[in-house]
Amino acid sequence: MSDFLASVERRAFKQAVFSVQEEESAHDIVQDSMLRLAEKYSDKPAAELPLLFQRILQNAIRDHFRRSKVRSTWTTLLYSMGLGGEDDDGDPLETLEVDELSNVPASPESQLEQSQVMESIEEALRALPARQREAFVLRYWEELDVSETAKVMGCSEGSVKTHCSRATHALAKILKAKGITL
Repeated sequence: MSDFLASVERRAFKQAVFSVQEEESAHDIVQDSMLRLAEKYSDKPAAELPLLFQRILQNAIRDHFRRSKVRSTWTTLLYSMGLGGEDDDGDPLETLEVDELSNVPASPESQLEQSQVMESIEEALRALPARQREAFVLRYWEELDVSETAKVMGCSEGSVKTHCSRATHALAKILKAKGITL
């Protein structure tokens, strides 16, 4: 179990950051997901862990948005009644720093170029609708097949294909507009 969790930790964090766009919340979501997997499914065979973990992670991300929506509703109501304080939340459109621990280019120029391309890709991913982003990340970054992705997302295989196709076209369009061709 610990080997599996160590192998998915970094990718799960990136996936959570892309979804919630807050590093602190993403850390909490990944940690909670790992704990749930270990507590409830430690007796499952290793082959079942990737799908179970992805399902738990996606549910935790959805729960985060549900809680945020409820908090936002109450904050708005209290604020409109004159009961709310100052809003100290950070800018939700802040860009993410690119972690360059793997595939580090040799020259500083190459490192800068790779960093800028990764920032552009991450920004483009954040611009996608949630379901398209989820399908794209699960299929192409987590390397799940169509049926596994459909199980994690709770939709049909056709929906996964549609979401992935739309995400790929949208990403290509956004990146091409920035002069990036992969």
